[in-house]
Amino acid sequence: MSTPTQVNDFAIVIHGGAGTILKKNMTPEKEKEYIAKLEEAVKLGYTILKEGGTSADAVEKTIQVMEESPLFNAGKGAVFTNEETNELDASFMDGKTLNAGAVAGVKDIKSPIAAARKVMTNSNHVMLSGKGASIFAKKEGLEIVDPSYFFTERRFKSLQRIKDKEKTEQDHDDQKAAFYDADIKNAKFGTVGCVALDKSGTITAGTSTGGMTNKRWGRIGDAPIIGSGTYANNKTCGVSSTGWGEYFIRAQVAHDISAQMEYKNATLKNAADDVIQNKLTKLGGTGGIIAIDKLGNIVYEFNTAGMYRASMDDKGSLDVKIYKD
Repeated sequence: MSTPTQVNDFAIVIHGGAGTILKKNMTPEKEKEYIAKLEEAVKLGYTILKEGGTSADAVEKTIQVMEESPLFNAGKGAVFTNEETNELDASFMDGKTLNAGAVAGVKDIKSPIAAARKVMTNSNHVMLSGKGASIFAKKEGLEIVDPSYFFTERRFKSLQRIKDKEKTEQDHDDQKAAFYDADIKNAKFGTVGCVALDKSGTITAGTSTGGMTNKRWGRIGDAPIIGSGTYANNKTCGVSSTGWGEYFIRAQVAHDISAQMEYKNATLKNAADDVIQNKLTKLGGTGGIIAIDKLGNIVYEFNTAGMYRASMDDKGSLDVKIYKD
């Protein structure tokens, strides 16, 4: 059997969420905004990699571009909880060492992805949550902001619409209202993520999110969970997920793709296709992933109407898409 050849010496891929993203619902202006921001983010990461920078730096800086944009459900554009607050989650993983870091339910850390990376590099832990994560971030010199920084009118109105619908239906089953409302199931899941392969052969993956609109009781989705929302292993691939988190947790989506490559010798494309189109779909889960394998192959896989996505390879060829092809 011939040894597969290296496709790209370095590569980067990003997503800005997957869900019911239809051209008929998008204004040309809004479409241009999304494309421009995806392009800005991926080009920044590409430049870092091209100049010999690490995949870790590329992933962090690229995700920060999206965290600082109100277009995506991460950082500045985070959705609101039932209590009208913003609770952010993020995770970060190094494919060389299998070291990882994550934060969950944070309310005042400007860049959750930076905090997740700091947990990975500067603590003995993998996941910190809430107030403790904020204390740690402050100690590490990360920027702490007033929670009002995350307020956007658009996200606040989305929450009010869902609350109004609940009142109309007079549905007293709190859990059903939070997690099984059809509007939420079919909403744009704006989680952001990035996977990069650098010239040294190290794969890094990261994911950042505001979670689910109208979430309650400190709900945490897949984004900060290693193996669900984020996974990286230099022997196989790096993955960042986006979608209905409860299903991604139960299916351990990101790790399963890597495991199929390691144990079944599956290609990245075949593993991603099986996990997203077969396993996740059978569970009833919606969403998608972005991934890069150790040879620099880039894959997007999703079972929704669209996914904000972009990639660049070592030849500098740029791919930016929103809808299903």
